[in-house]
Amino acid sequence: MEMFRKALPSLRKPSAEDGAAIWELIQECKPLDENSMYCNLIQCDHFRDTCIVAELNGEVVGWVSGYILPDDPETFFVWQVAVSEKARGTGLGTLMLRGLLSRENCEGVKRLQTTITRDNPGSWALFRKFSDYTDGELSSTPYFAKSQHFNEQHDTEYMVTITMKARTKKAA
Repeated sequence: MEMFRKALPSLRKPSAEDGAAIWELIQECKPLDENSMYCNLIQCDHFRDTCIVAELNGEVVGWVSGYILPDDPETFFVWQVAVSEKARGTGLGTLMLRGLLSRENCEGVKRLQTTITRDNPGSWALFRKFSDYTDGELSSTPYFAKSQHFNEQHDTEYMVTITMKARTKKAA
């Protein structure tokens, strides 16, 4: 929390100009899957209403990308959460998720989903904490299997679903 005594991060919608900085942040946040810089540009441009950037002293220190499922407007899917080493342990991941779900376009969202491999303790901790925050019910089930979907080249991704009882208040 020492870094936040000096300044608080600002949360905002991304713009295409943020794409390169977000791409660089993701490269630093192992074990996140690295997408192309073009993918991050498209996320910042086409999906800006369902993505969020955390900035501190002009530097991108956090990023959440996601979208509302096209066939289920009550479910928000979180694609990636990236938090800079400088901002870890501060609650920034939860703050960004709260900020996203407090937006007007997420008013009807009742469930949050993401996929996580078993060997990613940071992501499990974040989503358990968020489930507690929303008084939600967290469940997980294998979704993309190592052998069936990844040709044995990537660990199984578990679909994590949080059914939220308490909704976040307008924050960002």
